[in-house]
Amino acid sequence: MYVAVKGGEAAIANAHRLLADRRRGDRSLPAIGIDQIVEQLALAVDRVMAEASLFDRTLAALAVRQSRGDMIEAIFLLRAYRTTLPRFGYSRPLDTAGMAIERRISATYKDLPGGQLLGPTFDYTHRLLDPSLLEDEAVEAPAQRPAETGRVMRVSEILGEEGLIEADGDMPEDHEIGDLTREPMEFPMTRDLRLQALARGDEGFLLALGYSTQRGYGRNHPFTGEIRIGEVEVEFDVPELGFAVSLGTIQITECQMVNQFKGSAKAPPQFTRGYGLVFGQSERKAMAMSLVDRALRAEELGEDITAPAQDEEFVISHSDNVQATGFVEHLKLPHYVDFQAELDLVRRMRREFEAARSSGEEMKEAAE
Repeated sequence: MYVAVKGGEAAIANAHRLLADRRRGDRSLPAIGIDQIVEQLALAVDRVMAEASLFDRTLAALAVRQSRGDMIEAIFLLRAYRTTLPRFGYSRPLDTAGMAIERRISATYKDLPGGQLLGPTFDYTHRLLDPSLLEDEAVEAPAQRPAETGRVMRVSEILGEEGLIEADGDMPEDHEIGDLTREPMEFPMTRDLRLQALARGDEGFLLALGYSTQRGYGRNHPFTGEIRIGEVEVEFDVPELGFAVSLGTIQITECQMVNQFKGSAKAPPQFTRGYGLVFGQSERKAMAMSLVDRALRAEELGEDITAPAQDEEFVISHSDNVQATGFVEHLKLPHYVDFQAELDLVRRMRREFEAARSSGEEMKEAAE
């Protein structure tokens, strides 16, 4: 139990003023605007939206500004705001096959039906600092082609036509999709709840776990079946109308990993899937999520659980950076009474240790 320390209000108020001063920075420079953050720090904004579970670029940019660029603090702020919002129900499942695609690549098929679409990516840059960005130089307009409409075939469907890959996310007919934000977490979890937890999990944590599976800690040999980024429509069933209405579009990143599977007593050798879907352009996160999703299916597929990335309780319990932050940063709160108790205990143990050692030395001398 923690008790607020009285008498520190003035110091705390001044700390807040100092924080606001440091946030503003040099007054001779123009203040950074929310629109600038949305447009020019878009990937930071997308990460905050994804891990806060709230798609709102303006609010995410506000959180980035308020937190001075501390991503986890920004995620904490936005998720706290999310808890104040009313809930009207659940949208229909997103039809990602109907996505207005901005980027779509596959590492398994060169001649991808519909073509490879590189889109905006760092993949082919040289990772050299660009001095021209020190100034606001003109940027050349990119080449564009007319947007494609209609359904875009998934790579997994090519394998599915030959029966070489497992079915796509089959669940029992009577299964009700859970809601991690409304129900207490219990283990074991169904895959839909695991995916919810991974979607809002910390990118760095999932990236490390995904990397571990590729180094032998999870029996994972993945191929990137497909990564696609684009706008997808969100629909909501309105009972009074009797049909679904469109709420607008959101940008998402979807990744399907294709993984080897030697088969079991119940299933023939085939490819299996790892899946990742997150808000915005966040393909590193989506890829890591899909690697961890596949690793967490070890028990379902009859594989031995030998690595941290395959341990559901370990992964899910530690993937949330808001919870992790609270647990780590609470160590900064006063622990004076607890520490004094520990200090007294160590002092007493040391006295007993010294007494026992002195007694042992005296007995040794007497024996000699």
